[in-house]
Amino acid sequence: MKINSYLRAITHTKDRILFRYFLLAFFRIGLVFLPQTGYIHPDEFFQTVEPIVGDEFQLEVVRTWEFNATFPIRSVVAQICVIKIPLNFLKFINMYVMYFSGVSLITSYTLLVFPRLCMCLLSFVCDYSLFRICRVSGLRHEIRLLVLGSSYVMLIFGTRTFSNSLEMILTSFLFCQVAECMLLSNTVIKQSEMLQDKYQEATKIVERVKIFKLKTALPAHSFNRCFLIASLCVFGIFNRPTFLFFGMPIVFFWLLRGLGTKSVTFLHFNIRIFLFIMSAVPALTICTLVDSMYYGYLTPEEIERMEIGINNFVFTPLNFIRYNIDPKNTGSHGLHPWYLHLLINIPLLFNILGIIAIVSAVFFIYRFSRGEYSSLPRAQSIIGLSTIATVTPTVLLSMINHQEPRFLIPILLPIVLLHAPKLQKGIFRKNPFRNTSFLTDLIYQRFLSVEASRKYLKLWYLTNITCCLFYGFLHQGGVLQLTNHFAREIEMRGNDVNIHLVTSHIYSLPTNILQIPSSKLLYINPYNGQKYKREKRFFLYEYGSINMKLLYRKLKLILDVSELKLVGKKQRYALFLAIPSSLTDDLNMAFYASNSTLMRQKQVKVFYPHLSTEAMPNIFVRHPCEVNTDFFEIDDTCSAYDEDKEEFYSVDNFLRRFSSLIHQFGLVLYRIEVGGKKGGL
Repeated sequence: MKINSYLRAITHTKDRILFRYFLLAFFRIGLVFLPQTGYIHPDEFFQTVEPIVGDEFQLEVVRTWEFNATFPIRSVVAQICVIKIPLNFLKFINMYVMYFSGVSLITSYTLLVFPRLCMCLLSFVCDYSLFRICRVSGLRHEIRLLVLGSSYVMLIFGTRTFSNSLEMILTSFLFCQVAECMLLSNTVIKQSEMLQDKYQEATKIVERVKIFKLKTALPAHSFNRCFLIASLCVFGIFNRPTFLFFGMPIVFFWLLRGLGTKSVTFLHFNIRIFLFIMSAVPALTICTLVDSMYYGYLTPEEIERMEIGINNFVFTPLNFIRYNIDPKNTGSHGLHPWYLHLLINIPLLFNILGIIAIVSAVFFIYRFSRGEYSSLPRAQSIIGLSTIATVTPTVLLSMINHQEPRFLIPILLPIVLLHAPKLQKGIFRKNPFRNTSFLTDLIYQRFLSVEASRKYLKLWYLTNITCCLFYGFLHQGGVLQLTNHFAREIEMRGNDVNIHLVTSHIYSLPTNILQIPSSKLLYINPYNGQKYKREKRFFLYEYGSINMKLLYRKLKLILDVSELKLVGKKQRYALFLAIPSSLTDDLNMAFYASNSTLMRQKQVKVFYPHLSTEAMPNIFVRHPCEVNTDFFEIDDTCSAYDEDKEEFYSVDNFLRRFSSLIHQFGLVLYRIEVGGKKGGL
C-alpha cells in the first residue's frame, strides 16, 4: 500500500509539472500575438527581418553595413529559410483573402508578429530536443521541460528574430542528434563486445553461428547521421560563424564515440572526420551559391553562359571571421573585460540556474585538482557532453573583447539538462567539503543542501517574470508603438506631405513596419507604360544620445530647410520629435535657453511603457505634466523645484515625485512648428 501511494504521488507530481509546462508553452505563443512591445536590440530587426521584408514587399528599409555587397559579412540563407519562405506562403494566402474579402493580411502588425511566430514555432525544437535527450538517457524530463519553458530566454529571446536565437535552436538540435548517436554507439558496442566474448568462448559451431547472426544483426552506428550533423553545422556557421564555438565540442563527442574500445580504433576516428567533411560539401555549396546570387556576384546569365570564375563566389562566414578577428573592429562595438560573460552575463541570462552552474563548475575544478576522478562524470557520457558544451563556448567567447548576454543563449539547453533538477533537490545531497567546519556546514545548509533548494524554484520564477516584463514590454517599449503610430500617420497623410521624424536616446525604428514603398525601385505605369520612381516622403533622423542643445540646433536646421521648400516648391511638411519623457524638462530648458521665438514644440502623444537606459528616469526632476511645452508661455517656472524643507518632506511632495518618476517611463512625441503659426500643414 505504501509503495502504491508513493507511486501515485510521483505520478501526480509529474502530471502537475507537465501541466505547468504546457501552460507555459501556450503562454509563449500568446506572448507573440500580444505582441511584445519591448525592444531588446536593433539586431533583432536589422540583421534578419529588415532586408528580407524590404526585398519581398519592395519597401523602403535600412540595409546595414553588414549587408554591403562589396564586403558582406551576413549570410541570407537562414533569413530565406526562416522568414522569406513563410512570407511567400503568407503572400499566397493573402491573394485569396484579398480577392474574397478585400482585406489585406499584410499590415504593420503582421510584419511584426509573423516573423516572431516563425521563430516561436522553431523554438519548440529546443523543447523537443531536451525531451528526446532525457528519454534516451533515462533522465527526468518533467522538471527540465518546466525550467526550460519558464526561462525568459526561451519566452523572450526564443521568440525574437535574432540570429542568436536560431543559433540556440540549431545547437539544441545538434546536441540531440549527437546524444542519440552516442547512446546507440554505446549500446551497440557493448552488445558487440559481449557477443564477441561469447563467440570466442563457444565450442560448438551451432552456437557460434547463432552468435554471429546476432552480431551481424546489430545496427550500424559508426557513421550514423553523418550527413545530417554535417549539414546542421554548415547551416549554423552560415547563420553565425560563432556556431563553431558551440558545435565544435558537440561534434567532437560524435567523432569520439566508442574510441578506446576493441571495436573502435583511430582508423574509425579518421574515417569519421573524412566522411564528415565530405558530407558537409553539398550544404556548403548550396549556401555559397545562395549568398553569391543574392549579393550579385553570380547571375543566372553567367550560369547559362558558363562564365563562372572564383570572383563569382562570396563566402560570408570567412568575411565575418576576417572582420571580427581584428580587435579594433570588435572593440568599436564596445569593449568588455574577459570575465563579463562568467560573472555578469551568465547570471543575467540564467539567474539562479546560472549561479548554480558557476558554483558546480568551481566544485568540478576543486575535485579535479584533488584527484577525485571517480566523482567526476565520464568523458563519453551525456553529463560529460553537457559540461563541455557549456564550458567550451563560454571560454572561447570570453576571449573576444566585445561581449553581449545574447551571445550565450545557445548554452541554455546543456545548462538546463545539467542543473534544472537542483532547483528542487539542491546542488549537493551530501556535504561536498572534505574538511568540515562551522563555516562549511553553514554554507552547505544555507545554499547547497536539499532544504536550501526549496526557495530556488520560487526565486527562478520571480526572476524570470521580472525579466519577461523588462525585456518583453518595458525596455525601449515605446519604439514599436511609435513606429505603428507613424505607419498610420503615413497612410493617412498619403503623398501630399513630407513627414520628418527626429529621434534621440532611443533605438532605431524598424522601417519595414512603416510599409513605405521603396523610392529606389523603378516602377511602370500599367496604363501608359511610363517608368517612374516614387518620391521619398518620410525622412528619419536618428541622433543617438545627443545633447538637447545640439538637438535643438538640428531641429532648427530641418525646420528652416522645410520652410524654404514650402515657399519654393509649395511642398507641405510635418516635423516631429520623439524622445524619452525623462528628457522633457531638458528639452524645454534647451528651447528656453535658445532665447528665440522662431520654433515651438507641442506634445502629440506619449507611449507607455518605455525605458531608455541612455536616459534613465530621475525622481528629482519635474513632473512632465508641469513642464511647459509651449515656448510662448515659458516663464520662470521652468527652473527646478524651489521647495522649503517642510514641503520637501510632505506627503504631497512624495506623491508628486513618485508620479513624476512613473510618468518618465514613456516615450513622448512632439510636433515641432514655426513660432506663431501652424507649421507646414
